[in-house]
Amino acid sequence: MATAYQLALEKVKNGINSAVVAAELVDSMTLEEKVHCLDGAVPFWVGIKDITTGGYHSRPFRAAKVERLGIPGFHFSDGPRGVVVGEATAFPVSMARGATFDPELEVRVGNAIGKELRTIGADLYGGICVNLLRHPAWGRAQETYGEDPHHVGEMGAALTRGAQRHVMATLKHFALNSMENARFGVDVTVDERTLHEVYLPHFKRIVDEGVACVMTAYNSVNGQWCSQNEELLADILRDEWGFTGFVISDWIFGVRDGVKSLQAGLDVEMPYRMIRNAPIVAALAEGLITEELVASAVTRTIATMLKFNVGELPVRDCSIVLCREHVMLSQEVAEKSVVLLKNESVSGTALLPLDLKPGSKIAMFGRLAAARNIGDGGSSDVMAPNVVTPLMGIGEHFSNCEVTYEPGANLEEQARLAKRSDVAIVVVGYTKEEEGEFIGDSEDTVDLVKQIPRQDDPILASEYEKYMRENHHYAPDELRIKSRNGTFSIGGDRESIRLLDDDVQLIRAVAKVQPRTIVVIVAGSAVVMSEWINEVSAVVMGWYSGINGGRALANILSGAVNPSGRLPFAIPHDESHLPFFDRNAKKITYDYWHGQWKLDRDGNEAMFPFGFGCSYTQFSISSPAIETNELIKFRCEVSNTGSRDGATVVQVYAGRKNSLIERPKLRLVAFKRVELRAGETKHVECTASLQSLATRDTKTHGWFVEQGSWNFEIAQFSGDPKALLLDQSIHKQIDL
Repeated sequence: MATAYQLALEKVKNGINSAVVAAELVDSMTLEEKVHCLDGAVPFWVGIKDITTGGYHSRPFRAAKVERLGIPGFHFSDGPRGVVVGEATAFPVSMARGATFDPELEVRVGNAIGKELRTIGADLYGGICVNLLRHPAWGRAQETYGEDPHHVGEMGAALTRGAQRHVMATLKHFALNSMENARFGVDVTVDERTLHEVYLPHFKRIVDEGVACVMTAYNSVNGQWCSQNEELLADILRDEWGFTGFVISDWIFGVRDGVKSLQAGLDVEMPYRMIRNAPIVAALAEGLITEELVASAVTRTIATMLKFNVGELPVRDCSIVLCREHVMLSQEVAEKSVVLLKNESVSGTALLPLDLKPGSKIAMFGRLAAARNIGDGGSSDVMAPNVVTPLMGIGEHFSNCEVTYEPGANLEEQARLAKRSDVAIVVVGYTKEEEGEFIGDSEDTVDLVKQIPRQDDPILASEYEKYMRENHHYAPDELRIKSRNGTFSIGGDRESIRLLDDDVQLIRAVAKVQPRTIVVIVAGSAVVMSEWINEVSAVVMGWYSGINGGRALANILSGAVNPSGRLPFAIPHDESHLPFFDRNAKKITYDYWHGQWKLDRDGNEAMFPFGFGCSYTQFSISSPAIETNELIKFRCEVSNTGSRDGATVVQVYAGRKNSLIERPKLRLVAFKRVELRAGETKHVECTASLQSLATRDTKTHGWFVEQGSWNFEIAQFSGDPKALLLDQSIHKQIDL
């Protein structure tokens, strides 16, 4: 006999609106069942023991299950770079994928991750992490796509499209969450224009894409915690943007006031029955809130589950996990993400690509050359086996050469090794210990501990223990070795955005005796290089590059693959050119200016500008044209004028001449990656919406496009001296 939920699914399949069907289903629930759906329904003490002994990597986390009606609940698994439960394919981190400037590729990544999620029974993916990179010291920078709202929005929308072929996706962390150590206590002050023009456009883009779920952030914005922030959740997300999905909290201490969170529009506290349940039950008993308020939250959750066919989604065979197609996709992404920043000539020939004779000596250096170093050890950590390190990839690719690596040698011995070699490759940067999600103790959560139930509900505890036994996915212990209690690394914001002193000394010692020195940087965002970059001939940004990253690096350095990554942020000459950053701040103001926009405004030239990247071939852009209707359409011809196949990224920037409104000198409004054979020319079209030119009207809380002359640049990076210039006049103000 079909359950009430199965009958509801049939109604939705037959065309009845999922919200209407969900409301009928919720109407048939008891008050206790409705309240049960407002949190993860996992008792705190058994849950916290589970998560700190490997449970995070063992099973999805369930919420909103009502057995009597056959409502299966949703099952959450995290990870922007892959599935975090059991063994799975580790893709390069989101920032690396941002460097590809390739939304179509990101759709494929989302599709692959979605398939792997369905092998473990997950139907809610927590991987659409798009907080803007305000400052590269942010520990979790690697989980987003870059510093530009348009670019981040397009890449996040692409991941959503791919993943939601198989599961529901979660957009996070809403909003202004770009500090780690202070995330539980900091209040971010922001004005309306900055909020809507800088820190929210990418969220709205992904809401417009149809994302199922939004996760709130830990921090507060303008004095209100995000989990109970009526301006963010009610006024902007639901009323202004029309979001109809459901909203969940960030995990553990993501809710401060259970009743206020419900009133503001937070639907589910995750992952435990922790802060919210007791205050809501008490408020209902006292008549301070209504059952209708509870029902509205549950209805949004159930309606989204029905819309996405949760409960009847196909279960994938485990053979899809780590299949060759996914591993090779990860390698393709890694290859397309590598950014060649510098490639000078040595003895009259560009150092890269390497042209080595059999028997040549390659010396590798750096603590990261042989490290399994695929990114953060927090909630995004993927249990990927058989990770190909840079040393393994180089040794495999250059098997006819002599590859040496002596990490135990002192600096003098390293220098002697470099001098005897034909080329030196120095792999430096960071690990999950130096940057990542902050999982340390915080004074800002001490008072919240008082709200945790003193003991577990025995019925809930029994139910969860049964769920644990029935849903356990294996990951070898050696993949779960972390710096903190066997589950997570402490991570946090970087103390500096320069390399560690030992890394700098190593680079200088090697480069002093070996002109053919290549520096490979492994990091989640920008690294200031001023103190050593003039001493080396080649530099590549290698990122946390996933399960096959070492092979991808070897292919790039050898020329088997032409580098085509572009920086998704600007790298300054000096850290002082960036916004103020205090990783222990209790209060901070976010203004309009960061990254390339701030450098342009202040007259500080970037060492490497936004969108920059070198190639082993050359490209030219010609025949620009523009057409303005409901969309702004840009056309041009792109030619590969060199002798190698390759790819470039056409980037369109907009500026406003003689504007009365302070705005960026140039703002990215469109981009398109273009693959070209040697000598080939392609016609390229990009489109931008008028919204990309719009200004927030702080009086009406609407939008307008300023009239007058707008200038557009079709370029290969921000500030490109070879950019093609186009002017377009808007004869009257356009209200949007």
